[in-house]
Amino acid sequence: MIVENQLQLTDFALDVMKRTPDPRLREITTSLIKHLHAFVRETRLTEREFQDGCALIAELGQRTNDLHNEVVLMAGSLGVSSLVCLLNNGDNGNTETNQNLLGPFWRLNSPRMKNGESINPKGTPGTAMFVKARFVDTAGKPIEGAEVDIWQADDDGFYENQLDREYDMNLRGKFTTDANGEISFRSIMPLGYPIPTEGPVGRLLKAQGRHPYRPAHLHFLAHKPGFKTLISQVYDNADPRIETDAQFGVTRALVGEFKRHSDKAPAADVTGEWVSLDYAFRLEPGESRLPRPPIK
Repeated sequence: MIVENQLQLTDFALDVMKRTPDPRLREITTSLIKHLHAFVRETRLTEREFQDGCALIAELGQRTNDLHNEVVLMAGSLGVSSLVCLLNNGDNGNTETNQNLLGPFWRLNSPRMKNGESINPKGTPGTAMFVKARFVDTAGKPIEGAEVDIWQADDDGFYENQLDREYDMNLRGKFTTDANGEISFRSIMPLGYPIPTEGPVGRLLKAQGRHPYRPAHLHFLAHKPGFKTLISQVYDNADPRIETDAQFGVTRALVGEFKRHSDKAPAADVTGEWVSLDYAFRLEPGESRLPRPPIK
């Protein structure tokens, strides 16, 4: 085919995509060409802007390594990660869902723990927090035997793999739900934190006049055969940035009540203020499949 004009170019590209044998790949690539070409026309993209855009995409990959995933970070900063999540859960986006972003810090093989144990065994400083989480099916029946991964940032807003001072797998743990579908554990109150800003994502936020912060949250990943793997975050309702999350991750269903207490704590060694969180998750029927870890 010999292209005679810019409109004909799109028709030629679409004709090639329509020959793709796999039906789902054919649907995706055909739609991609339609929207991508329309975007170029709508914005009247210049050659310089196109070159800069290609360089930025390449840099996303170059900055992604075993400890950091710039691609995931950019997808979240554009709202794409949340959109994919909301469209694929809660009756295809029609109802609330407990599903949320995986984020760039989930790791495989977190340490197995018993209910009530602490995911902060070395005593990283912070306000003591006691968490109870319940997991039920769509009928409200408790789910026993589900494996639940927990991970979080510390009192300074850092995950364990970001700091040399932290020991491996700190503030991470894997629990199993009991007959009531519950897990419980002790930790410290996480702090909201800025996402990494040294790369393309940071430059984008700065150019848009946006702050890079995420509100304080806890991560949960629950899976059991017969249920769709639950990937979730529960956000602190008192965080000052609860409505301006840089990753567009906060949904109404996932705003939790992190209660502050000044009375007697559940553990004798805790004095002063402490925090409690009780939260219930609903798992939908489906495939129990662990996601691809964004970091090693």
